[in-house]
Amino acid sequence: MRSLIDILDFSTEELDQLIEVAKDIIADPDKYAEKCKRKKLATLFFEPSTRTRLSFEAAMLELGGSVIGFSDANSSSSSKGESVADTAKVVSCYADIIAMRHPKEGAPLVAAMNASIPVINAGDGGHNHPTQTLADLLTISRRLGRLDNFTIGFCGDLKFGRTVHSLINALSRYEGIHVVLISPDELKLPSYVKKDVLEKNHMSYEQTESLEEAMPKLDILYMTRVQKERFFNEEDYLRLKDSYILTPDKMELGKSDMAVLHPLPRVNEISVAIDADPRAAYFEQVANGKFMRMALILKLLSEAGKI
Repeated sequence: MRSLIDILDFSTEELDQLIEVAKDIIADPDKYAEKCKRKKLATLFFEPSTRTRLSFEAAMLELGGSVIGFSDANSSSSSKGESVADTAKVVSCYADIIAMRHPKEGAPLVAAMNASIPVINAGDGGHNHPTQTLADLLTISRRLGRLDNFTIGFCGDLKFGRTVHSLINALSRYEGIHVVLISPDELKLPSYVKKDVLEKNHMSYEQTESLEEAMPKLDILYMTRVQKERFFNEEDYLRLKDSYILTPDKMELGKSDMAVLHPLPRVNEISVAIDADPRAAYFEQVANGKFMRMALILKLLSEAGKI
């Protein structure tokens, strides 16, 4: 049974195909309005989520299907000690496809190994968030018209950011990607990601602590949150915190057709004054996430012989 646990579960051709289906959904939503009629998506969210859970629910409803599930582990049988494996087996009797978010890394994989229906990883700990990466890829494709030969800057918390690691993994399959890593020393991209992804795939990259220095080079700027609790001392945090806040002044240094992405939620790392800038693409990213989840649900249900 085919599931999506890691973005690398899909080939480049499959990613490109999903993007084309998502673009077709955008162009002609009525064509897809009953594709999942009488099919059920189970959303098993063992930790809180707003965007991801509602995006999955909206995706299934717009395909004509219905949604069951829970948004809090306390309202599930896991609070009584039921295992993820047993939950997956039980829910397989009620639904046609599962979207699972879990604080423990690897939990959706365990679910996929035990379910008799497809499982989508909707985020597992600090490990993977493949459907966010699908949203990122569609946004880049729609903005640039391509997924190769561009420069992308990742800014902020590159050490703990699962969305950053996942997107770098996906982009390693495409040609001509140059990566600029913009972060304080404390939050640099882990050496294993540099070694196992960037260097192994011969991707060119550079590192800098200066957002201003990087801005003129970028086609895409991927912002993330710099969290105070990630620093060993407050002095370093206070010294660096404003360096990674995107303001209109910093935007003036960027290309006129650059796109700014952010996985959200935003706290203060992008000034609200940027929202009106045509280069701000983070709310488009949210909408694109729904369209890519629609395409993904269709693909997995089709391969499972359910539609």
